[in-house]
Amino acid sequence: MEKQFSNQVYLNMELLRFTTAGSVDDGKSTLIGRLLYDSKSIFEDQLDAVKRASIQKGSEYLNLALFTDGLRAEREQGITIDVAYRYFATPNRKFIIADTPGHVQYTRNMVTGASTANAAIILIDARNGVIEQTHRHAYIASLLGIPHIIVCINKMDLMDYRQDVFKDISAEFQKFADQIFPKKDIHFIPISALHGDNVVKPSTNMEWYKGTLLQVLEAIPIDQDHDLRHPRFPVQYVIRPESNEYHDYRGYAGRVAGGFFHPGDKIMILPSRIQSEIISIDTFNGPLAEAHPPMSVTLTLRDDVDISRGDMITGAEDYPTESCDINAMICWMNPRPLQVNGRYALKHTTRDARCIIREVDYVLNINTLEKISSCINVKMNDIASIWIRTTKPLFFDPYSKNRITGSIILIDEATNETVAAGMIM
Repeated sequence: MEKQFSNQVYLNMELLRFTTAGSVDDGKSTLIGRLLYDSKSIFEDQLDAVKRASIQKGSEYLNLALFTDGLRAEREQGITIDVAYRYFATPNRKFIIADTPGHVQYTRNMVTGASTANAAIILIDARNGVIEQTHRHAYIASLLGIPHIIVCINKMDLMDYRQDVFKDISAEFQKFADQIFPKKDIHFIPISALHGDNVVKPSTNMEWYKGTLLQVLEAIPIDQDHDLRHPRFPVQYVIRPESNEYHDYRGYAGRVAGGFFHPGDKIMILPSRIQSEIISIDTFNGPLAEAHPPMSVTLTLRDDVDISRGDMITGAEDYPTESCDINAMICWMNPRPLQVNGRYALKHTTRDARCIIREVDYVLNINTLEKISSCINVKMNDIASIWIRTTKPLFFDPYSKNRITGSIILIDEATNETVAAGMIM
């Protein structure tokens, strides 16, 4: 891979996480392979391996999908099963890609890959247009609060690069999108992942469209994707060096989940509700004048307060909801179905608790968006609204406000398996 910039520049570059979603054979893996190949982000040994594999499969061209289909079953079937993460960078930004499955039986994998994404690329086959799976992927992207949606209408080469096909599909998707995320940032791009049209390089076959997918990815503004209005700092670790140099040092380390923190700010500690003041914001490279998401820092306070992992530091006048009764939308991820009144371990930010699933409000039909209130049988890959009661209070915001303080996971205490990912309503 070509080294186009120094390591120091690379470390300081802005990071965009994006996920891909689409129906089977819409070309997700091929699109990612094209992005990596045309941006010169593939090592020579990887390229040689894919060339050999393409010849063995009898392909007449370099099979770019093999760059991401890493499992043997994926290569044999030509589908994506597990989430595949890939990394690349341009002089303007670095990227983490989550290539997620399109099959309904792998909905849980899509939820996993999309949970931290700034943007979602939804692929549509130009031959088929908007189908039920397109609605499903768009709804999951909406449910997960992904701020930026990029609709790539792929295989335009098979439709003679016609502008009217692109416009009709865009209009149909926009009509559905207005129902589920009317205020989202949505881009429509006609592409051919196989031939590289409008992926990294502009297409000479579609001169009626200006721009490329890479240009959109580089230009998407992500500085407002975090909740910058409400200060939230889940405490992960208490630092007490107890050395001669730092004999009285007591710092609270963690990752900023929301808002801004400055030395001199008045803060509140939950659950004790004791108020104090920030003295300094420390990092390995020295003190800072300001901390904001997603920075990892250490806060020191004016008062010696009993604070431990799982507590939360918030604004003195701006703090989250505190409750043991929580309504959440979950994606069930385990072969064993959900047990009403079953006991599970729960993780929320840095806080651990135990909980009981009190009731199931409804199970969502992901294809029709129908809410089935009579169904309490929640199986693997189902999305459902549930009520849980925890053994100790959580400090949370609605997921729509803050994706960090609004998310939870449920764990089977007997097997230690993650059984569900949830978004607090």
